[in-house]
Amino acid sequence: MGESRSHKITVSKIAKKLNASCSSGKGVDIVTPELAIEVETPGTVKEGIRQLQGFRKPVYIAGSSRQTVAEAIEKTEGTTIGVMDSNGEIIKPSTRKKS
Repeated sequence: MGESRSHKITVSKIAKKLNASCSSGKGVDIVTPELAIEVETPGTVKEGIRQLQGFRKPVYIAGSSRQTVAEAIEKTEGTTIGVMDSNGEIIKPSTRKKS
């Protein structure tokens, strides 16, 4: 299964905003020295949460659509995972500390 167009666009937009590079293929989509971001589309949020396990810095699920952002907020409730919209704006801050 290839990346969806909305996923690619969202990854590019956020990476550009953060002046970061995006990884294609396996692993988290965007990693900077300060944080890790996994971009998800509707129905893939659970997978994104799994991908972010083990990071010792603030982590975020970025939704490619309003629907995905709502799903991410719901599924990350009570976790240290933050949520961003498709523009990289923080909707729910990550409470995971950098170690």
